[in-house]
Amino acid sequence: MPIHLECLSHTPLHGYYDPSPEVVAEVERVGRAARDRVEAFAPDLIVAFAPDHYNGFFYDVMPPFCIGARAEAIGDFKSMAGTLPVPEDLARALAQNVLAADIDVALSYRMQVDHGCAQALEVLTGGLDRYPVIPVFINSVAPPMATLRRARLLGDAIGRFFARTDKRVLFVGSGGISHEPPVPELAGAMPEVQERLIAGRNPTPESRAARQARTVAAAKSFTAGDSHLHALNPEWDRAFLATLASGELTVVDGMTNEAITRDGGKSAHEIRTWVAAFGALAASGPYRASLDYYRAIPEWIAGFATMHATSAA
Repeated sequence: MPIHLECLSHTPLHGYYDPSPEVVAEVERVGRAARDRVEAFAPDLIVAFAPDHYNGFFYDVMPPFCIGARAEAIGDFKSMAGTLPVPEDLARALAQNVLAADIDVALSYRMQVDHGCAQALEVLTGGLDRYPVIPVFINSVAPPMATLRRARLLGDAIGRFFARTDKRVLFVGSGGISHEPPVPELAGAMPEVQERLIAGRNPTPESRAARQARTVAAAKSFTAGDSHLHALNPEWDRAFLATLASGELTVVDGMTNEAITRDGGKSAHEIRTWVAAFGALAASGPYRASLDYYRAIPEWIAGFATMHATSAA
């Protein structure tokens, strides 16, 4: 089975509050190079590991992992909206096999994905429906969360399933490295905020616009150095990326959730998507990985990176 991996950071702030034009051009150039690699690989299927930011998954039922058999992109923060071309039978078979591998995963026939998934598909393919795609949600913002080890084993189970097929599969991990945008927490929140985190699906346009305005205001404050949000941590980011590139993926098993929050910020848990994607690739044996880009971008409140990898075989 030919396999390829692309991992990349996403940001809801692109086009709302940007760094210098030179930095934006850097990111866009790296994105075009990634799309060229995907075009050359010509996948039969994309498996997209992505988080959610209380747009599609809420505390009414918050699974650690969920495979989408049907999915819609909601179009938040100017990301693309529309139906994802999910092969339902294959997604269901994947879920059955992951469960048989002792990894507890949910299955959704009404998954909603936000910019965390849609932006990666847009950057890598130019749209949402260029290739068949199976979205795999990994809870990365709503405690309690599964460990990095479980995310790695989720990826391993998915990788082993596709290794038994003849499909050309692109594994995608979409997430920031160190970052802590203003995502609310259930514990200690006001009742109206708690209700939004429990059952906030399909908000009004006014509610979504207000949320986006708060995120932009937080980015401006963060860039000005007048913010309580966790600082970006380039040293921690580079160490994590080096671990992925080394091929010694089980090293991440020792990274606790508490340490991730302490060193990278509350949303640095999105590195789970990268770990799962690399776990899926590693299921077929050793791999060769390249760090294509890294920059700490305060305007986007993110350690921003791009990597790609292929099987050494």
